[in-house]
Amino acid sequence: MASIRDFAKRYEAECRHLNQFFSGNVSPNNARPVLEIFTARSSQEMKQICRAYSSIYRQDLIQLLSQQKTTFARVACLRASEPCVRDADIARDALFGRRIDGDVLVEVVCTRPSGEVALIRQAYQARYSASLERDVSSRTSGSLNEVLLAFLGSSGYHGGRVDATMAMCDAKTLYEAVEISGRRVDQRSVLQLLRHRSGDQLRAVLASYRRLYGQELARALKRKEGDTGGGGGGRRGESSSFPGVLRAALRCAQLPERHFARAVRAALERGAGAAREALVRTVVTRAGVDVRRVNQAFAAKTGWTLESVVRNEFGGGGKSDDGLTGDLLVELLKLA
Repeated sequence: MASIRDFAKRYEAECRHLNQFFSGNVSPNNARPVLEIFTARSSQEMKQICRAYSSIYRQDLIQLLSQQKTTFARVACLRASEPCVRDADIARDALFGRRIDGDVLVEVVCTRPSGEVALIRQAYQARYSASLERDVSSRTSGSLNEVLLAFLGSSGYHGGRVDATMAMCDAKTLYEAVEISGRRVDQRSVLQLLRHRSGDQLRAVLASYRRLYGQELARALKRKEGDTGGGGGGRRGESSSFPGVLRAALRCAQLPERHFARAVRAALERGAGAAREALVRTVVTRAGVDVRRVNQAFAAKTGWTLESVVRNEFGGGGKSDDGLTGDLLVELLKLA
């Protein structure tokens, strides 16, 4: 197993570039080596670079980045952080920031695989000495609270094989809960199912529903949403009714690329500040995951590429904070 000294030697050049740049000893015009570090290195390599940096300079790289007041440093900090730690921080800010952001909470909890959600819960506990479930329970209410807690509970079921027979049975259960239960959705049955199915198993259930009944469950939920008159409420841009919150959560779980494309579109309608935040969160968290599919889904709805939107919001050319941020985000968009 490699020692700290080995890491320091292997990544000495990268650490030197980072130290010189974030200490203000390198012009933004010479930022190319730093951009390459944050785009060409994997999450595991970034973890090793952080260890090497600490060994060489006796300073925590993540802490150094978080203390800087530039957008570029913030994006670099998100990129350098372990994904589970980054997502725990995003969830914390959504719970205790200027306002409770239900959209972002649903995004973090429902777009990540169950195994990753389990790691996010552990990271949250380690960083904040608090339970993510408990904070969600105390800071949110109503349907948002119920759906989030159900998905958080399901993270304990990761790792098993998908059971096709169970998926068919569960699809029938959902049909009865949504279509045959009368005017309102049988929330108890739906939540009970969600709590005990991993993300992979849930996607199999939704695929079985489509095969059995010839439509997406989301379409049935949208009809129910209209029947219950759900509107307004705690989550901006989404209904606060149970069908509305559930539909948003299932979209995240089943087709995350559509969720992120929709989130960027909605943020663009709200204005520059919201658009920049959504672009940063989307590009950084989906780089190397499904960012190309997000780009395709976004372009299919708008006719624009995410790169064109990034350039419009941040510019490029590396001569300013915004320009460097734009260059970094564009490079991250290229990661499969």
